[in-house]
Amino acid sequence: MKINKARKELIKDLVLVIVGGFIAFALAKLGFIDWLVSLVGNVVVSSFLAGIFFTSAFSIAPAAIALVHINGPTQVVALWGALGALCGDLILFYFIRDRFADHLLHSLRPSFTRHILTSLHLGFMKWLAPVLGALIIASPLPDELALTLMGISKTKLAILIPVAFVMNLIGILALLNFFAYL
Repeated sequence: MKINKARKELIKDLVLVIVGGFIAFALAKLGFIDWLVSLVGNVVVSSFLAGIFFTSAFSIAPAAIALVHINGPTQVVALWGALGALCGDLILFYFIRDRFADHLLHSLRPSFTRHILTSLHLGFMKWLAPVLGALIIASPLPDELALTLMGISKTKLAILIPVAFVMNLIGILALLNFFAYL
């Protein structure tokens, strides 16, 4: 893929994320997300479904709003949301991670890309990439970047699963507790 085309695709991805955020905000203001959450009715199912969508850059905003609007105990919403987010992360890890990684890596100069890829397999960076990935998963940032880092650094699935669950749980708890005080 040519550098210019990859950069255009990366910009297109970023614009879609921003537009998704505005749409989620508008849907929340119009009461659509509250209506959708009440339609499902079950705290566990609502939390799990919102958790699945909490991982992707394109759906993180409406999923975060849905998680905040679910009426249930914070720990239950966070637990089931984190399990859903783990499922979403696994789907991303296997099927979607290459799209974002390709756009990102191909938008850089080939020599710089080679340098990044080789450094992620050596010493300090070999363990730093999964740690940065775990921190990104816990943050409100989309998980594609984290899963790309973990995929490029060859993180094993046996490590990814518990790390992704715990970090999603921390991230969702932080989100719920933050909005509980507003």
